[in-house]
Amino acid sequence: MNKRIYISLMLLFTVVFSVSGQKRFKIPSVYSNISYDVEGNLMLNIGTMSYILNDMPSDITLDNMIGNPQTTAAGIYFDFKNALNNGTLYYGLIPYDDSKYPLPVYFRTPTQIMDGKAFVNLQALKGRYDMVKWVEKGKGVLGYRVVNETGEFLYDGRIGFKGNKPLFIDTTIVEGPFVNLLTHESVVLSLKTNISVNIEIEVEGEKYSSKSPDTYHEIPITGLKELQEYKYIVHFGTNQESYSFRTAPQPGSRTEFTFGYASDSRSGQGGGERDFNGANAYIMKKIMALGMYENCAFMQFTGDLITGYKIDPNQIQLEYANWKRAVEPWGRYIPVITTMGNHEATMYYWALPGGDFYSIDKFPFDKISSEAIYAQNFVNPLNGPESEDGSKYDPNKKKIDFPSYKENVYYYTYDNVAMVVLNSNYWYAPSTSHVNETSGNIHAYIMDNQLKWMTETLGILENDENIDHIFVTVHTPFFPNGGHVNDDMWYKGNNSYRPYVNGKPVDKGIIERRDELLNVIVNKTDKVVAILTGDEHNYCKTHITPETDIYPATWDLSKLALKRSIYQINNGAAGAPYYAQENTPWTSNTSGFTTQNALVLFHVNGKEINMEVVNPDTLDEVDQLKLR
Repeated sequence: MNKRIYISLMLLFTVVFSVSGQKRFKIPSVYSNISYDVEGNLMLNIGTMSYILNDMPSDITLDNMIGNPQTTAAGIYFDFKNALNNGTLYYGLIPYDDSKYPLPVYFRTPTQIMDGKAFVNLQALKGRYDMVKWVEKGKGVLGYRVVNETGEFLYDGRIGFKGNKPLFIDTTIVEGPFVNLLTHESVVLSLKTNISVNIEIEVEGEKYSSKSPDTYHEIPITGLKELQEYKYIVHFGTNQESYSFRTAPQPGSRTEFTFGYASDSRSGQGGGERDFNGANAYIMKKIMALGMYENCAFMQFTGDLITGYKIDPNQIQLEYANWKRAVEPWGRYIPVITTMGNHEATMYYWALPGGDFYSIDKFPFDKISSEAIYAQNFVNPLNGPESEDGSKYDPNKKKIDFPSYKENVYYYTYDNVAMVVLNSNYWYAPSTSHVNETSGNIHAYIMDNQLKWMTETLGILENDENIDHIFVTVHTPFFPNGGHVNDDMWYKGNNSYRPYVNGKPVDKGIIERRDELLNVIVNKTDKVVAILTGDEHNYCKTHITPETDIYPATWDLSKLALKRSIYQINNGAAGAPYYAQENTPWTSNTSGFTTQNALVLFHVNGKEINMEVVNPDTLDEVDQLKLR
């Protein structure tokens, strides 16, 4: 992020009106020193200085990158509007019938984008280049890749067409389908279509339909049998696509299975698909392919999917689309379960002279906050807490003041394993050093209501006879080792860091809150086997024992006495730029450290768990550990 950029106010949704008649949002009471001037400009007022938020919407949005495809007599015409002056459009037919994971096979000659427009001549894709027999069938699907004039990859799209002369745009699945919320007896399938239609999904002769025409579809499939492979057929318009999923075991069956873990796949270095406009698509494809090869039942991915930190929510939508496109071929078969990191940030941003800045989570919270945009893009359980409303710091207990936790804090189970998913970047203010002025949450802090929910949830799971192993996953390490020693749940041993609500600090500092989390996870449960973290772009495991030094030398508050040992497994090695190892009080307890890309595989067999770590690029074994 360029801290020197001056950004103007983006007014996307109407909530209230200023005296001058301009549209504006109601400012949540959890913030401080923020107001509107008489012209409706959102102002940050610090001491005697006032700063104006100015508008910097982007043309590089999902809608523009789709390109508004239209047919002509000979092919498909794309208009990227003001988003691109010049560039290259790679294209090719997608053969859905000859691969489990259908992808575009790019034609030998791309077409040029000139003045934001491009044309694909489908007549060139005939004869020996017509591997899908679109001329004979009267239909096909074109995959296309948008690249700007400097060679940066911006978007992978697809569009169906039908007819010959004339040609028409056909109903197309442009995202998905994805397997979500998988259990031993049900699943939810989600997808997007290019036009508003009803869809129908057929499973074992049973048909499940959307309730009304739409472009986004979530279809629950129920009444299934455990551990069974089901073929599903998606009917849309006059077209269909076929994939499959395998249901989970009956809870507590203690069958043998494997699941994968990683985080931090935002754009990396090296060019090409390693920097796919927000995502390291190269490594994510490798990770997903390896996960399927290892027969993973599901993949857990905990934060920093994308580069993020955007002012325009439409840019975030595009980056999410690129990430989902990277995992999509495999996400049609197994769940890819995600949550938020600090880079999933949609923000208001005030630039200051000299390069400093202020930024906060965008509002209105139910429409354009980081949490809201994330929830629009993923399908996760709804069993988490509501929000931080009602906590002791809530400035107005009669109304909603905070963003929602829905779909970014939750838990799920698979056979005898439970995964408790936390969000340590909830209501996140990227300008952490200035939260005393703007208010907001700091990087890595778990706030009160989330802590309470975690405590209650772990208590329920601890007493569940079907559960033998619990994992707690959170984006930020409890014990950072390389790259985030300055923050995460350590801040170089400085406990003064904490959230501010309505201009007031909360009671507990970051290290005190870390200890409260550890007390529940380690001392009040026996089943939590490991904490899965990311944020630091490396892999390592840290064995925290009752003897491990976990405090700064100057610590003068009470110290937590751990009753048992636990592992922190950090795997932020899914493609983001690397971090080297740094010295901490617990460095001697850390092993296996590497900056190579990594996928952590947990092989669960009843009461036993063996961990294996593999480089998805080279297939070399990185590390291994018998957890139980």
